[in-house]
Amino acid sequence: MDEMTRLRELRADAPVPDRAALAPGRALLTDAIAGRSRRARRLWADWRVASLGAAAAITAAALIITQVVDTSSNPDTIANNLDLSGPTVTLNRAADFLEEREAPPEPRAGQWIYAVNVFAKPELASTENIADPDNSPEPSWTPYADPEMEKGPADDAWSSRETYRAAESLPDDPAALLAEVRALYPAFDTERGREESSTARTFRGLSTLIESYPLSPTALARIYRALGTVPGVRVTDHLVRDAAGRKAIAVTYEVPGSHERQELLLSPADYTYAGTRHVVTEDHELNEQGFVTRMTAGDITLDRARTAAAVVDAKGQKP
Repeated sequence: MDEMTRLRELRADAPVPDRAALAPGRALLTDAIAGRSRRARRLWADWRVASLGAAAAITAAALIITQVVDTSSNPDTIANNLDLSGPTVTLNRAADFLEEREAPPEPRAGQWIYAVNVFAKPELASTENIADPDNSPEPSWTPYADPEMEKGPADDAWSSRETYRAAESLPDDPAALLAEVRALYPAFDTERGREESSTARTFRGLSTLIESYPLSPTALARIYRALGTVPGVRVTDHLVRDAAGRKAIAVTYEVPGSHERQELLLSPADYTYAGTRHVVTEDHELNEQGFVTRMTAGDITLDRARTAAAVVDAKGQKP
């Protein structure tokens, strides 16, 4: 038997790489060819990132229970009790799982939050000339306690320490917790002139908390139980892929009139925060300062994954 025949037999059971697995390499290649356009940056870094994350969530790392998270090495691990039949059962099971975890101590003032985020290219059916964003995993460091930020107004950007302590103080009762979250995150008028509804405001506030790092397991469990009671919140009945190609649970909400579904992605292995997606739900035209883009149902306008996070003792230190 010659070597090539033997090699083909050895590789017979090897899986064919799927689109998600090939995406990072394709992203680097097309970015090198096309460069980054202003329109691409506007699509994947528009006002909706700020509305969901706010400064505290953007500068925070992943929502985790241990001090370090890196699920990229085993992205397809799935919890034994995973149930995607509805938001209440899915999020209550997540809460049950978290309540059995031991919480690490709250970080100290002077420590830093290390995080790694990845962005995927917007997927628009009617637009072909959008370059990939630079989705190379780039680490970032932000202080856990930021005295200058903490001096600002109560409704301004929060430090990770402020978010952690606000989450710890939330009540157990879901209705009372939702009322407290609305008090923590005041309503605002969107850039498109629509007044934010109470339910949209609630989902935005809960999403901001869930994206934050760190939170204790018990605080996160309370937040999940309350999220499962919010009208309009759904859970996709199958796992989706995040920007890093990992399987993820999609907890969804569509703001009325927005033509877009917001997806909060959670790890199916331990229910930690995995990322965020925005998916177009119906065909429409988006007019931004005279620039019209035809949006098609199924388009992905934002796709962000958080692949690692840790508490470290100094800026620049890695876990």
